[in-house]
Amino acid sequence: MTGPDSSKPAGQGAAPEPSQTQPAPTPALPTQPIDGKYQVLRELSRAGNVTLYEVRAAEGVTRRVAWFEVQTPAERQSFHAYRTALRTAAPAGLTDVVARPGAYYAVWQDVPGTPLAEVAAQPTKRQEMIEAVEALGARLADAGFALSDADIVLQGDQPQVAYLRPVAPRTPEQIATLNAGVLGDLRDGKVKRKRERRPGAWLTFVPGLVFLAGASWLGAQAAKVYLNPPVGEVSNVISQPAADAARALTKKGFRVEYAYGENGNQPIGVVIRQEPDGGTSLPTGRLVVLTVNKPAPLTVPKVEDMTLTQAQGPLGDSALKLGKVIRVDGTQTRTPEGRIIAQIPPAGASTQRSVPVQVLVSTGVRSEETFIPDLRGMTFEQARDWARAAGLVVTDWSREPSDKTENTVLSQEPAPWANVTVGSKVKLVIAGVRTAPPSVPTEPLPIPPPYVPPPPPEPITAPEQTPPTQGQPSTQPGTQPGTTPAPDTAAPPAVDTTPRQVNLNYTFPAELPAGIYSITVQDASGEREIMPGVPAGQVASRRAQAPIQVQGNAVFIIRRNGAEYARVPVQ
Repeated sequence: MTGPDSSKPAGQGAAPEPSQTQPAPTPALPTQPIDGKYQVLRELSRAGNVTLYEVRAAEGVTRRVAWFEVQTPAERQSFHAYRTALRTAAPAGLTDVVARPGAYYAVWQDVPGTPLAEVAAQPTKRQEMIEAVEALGARLADAGFALSDADIVLQGDQPQVAYLRPVAPRTPEQIATLNAGVLGDLRDGKVKRKRERRPGAWLTFVPGLVFLAGASWLGAQAAKVYLNPPVGEVSNVISQPAADAARALTKKGFRVEYAYGENGNQPIGVVIRQEPDGGTSLPTGRLVVLTVNKPAPLTVPKVEDMTLTQAQGPLGDSALKLGKVIRVDGTQTRTPEGRIIAQIPPAGASTQRSVPVQVLVSTGVRSEETFIPDLRGMTFEQARDWARAAGLVVTDWSREPSDKTENTVLSQEPAPWANVTVGSKVKLVIAGVRTAPPSVPTEPLPIPPPYVPPPPPEPITAPEQTPPTQGQPSTQPGTQPGTTPAPDTAAPPAVDTTPRQVNLNYTFPAELPAGIYSITVQDASGEREIMPGVPAGQVASRRAQAPIQVQGNAVFIIRRNGAEYARVPVQ
């Protein structure tokens, strides 16, 4: 990147843009040790989601850590492919590979030797060294990498990989092109082959010369077969099970060897790559290398005490999936509802990619239980109090004609002495007055008008009386002169207390104001409740109709929240 001309003094020429004068911000180094073991000293390089740090290990030695930022399934798959390549190539500089949720990295150490670039620049190279580098290139190619992807040092004639850079997937043709460039630089100049000579070594050829004349014809025939072997077509066996693929190729006369790789989209044990490719013409007896999908064992994460949603994260990071979900009672383990009680396989077990993890999920801790007593024979009020004392709630009740005392409980639900959960609902059937239904249905009565008390009676004015003459006694009508009027001893009129049966017939209006409504009857014996308090929503537009036994004059009183709402005359 070309920056501004720093030779110009300030104030001369065009002012540089801010983006050209401000250096790029330096990424902050991690303050905490990587995975609690490696203290970061400095950042060496950064490419994509991979950052290479120079670190100090716990034992005080210097190492390099390639840290992978894994946020997506594609990045996780890329790291696992890189780890598989490391196991195939077996680089000398690798000391550790870690793959677990939140920590994906490889640890490298320094390898002594001469860098390959310096050896390639020498005018003379040894043939044994070139062949060793070619063999290393073949191993790296099997893992999907080229020689240029590795930092290679030579110890004598043996090349060693000090560091292998993560790269995007390449085709075999691309890898071959890159390797050809590195090997071409290595072959430039003079190539010297080392030969060991021993005194008298030429005598070893004497026995061969003895048989040379007799074997010349046989040798010519063998050379013809060797130089012109039969050619067959290599079958395409990708995605086939390894045993079936090897059987098909050996029947055609090819030799088969296995290599191991990893592909999360293919089943374990199938061929994910072959060399040479299917459809290639190859002499029989040649080698076909099959790369079999064999991912490294994974460690099952702990998902106990998590919800199903929370468990998806660590399972996905470990390339596992959620299996069968079994819901069980969590009372014994005191596990809240929706939390995982146990898992199969257990946490820490080794397993393979995409293996389902079965979990047991709590249905919650059961509530405390109680029992409902026998409420039959009690009054409605007594039964309600007993139910409340047991932690239950009377939510529904109905009347049934019976010879028992009115408001006596006839039956209940749940049954007496049944074990129920605290807070359960109770339904009661209470006794009502047994009456015969009327032969002719009566028409509903309109709502009576509000009660208006009668006006007070007018005062009665006594007639004027003539004052008596002096010496004569006063007289009143009906009295004889000279007599004292007797006091009024007339008895008050008798109150009718004859028992009789009347009918309640009242329809609550549809637009009934909110409140608790009850019905009482008022007669010569006083006032008593015949319908306990009921919310307005349960009686609106409904008719209250029942025969009631009263004494003397009676009236039905509709009360709202204890206050009088309407009066209904008896029928």
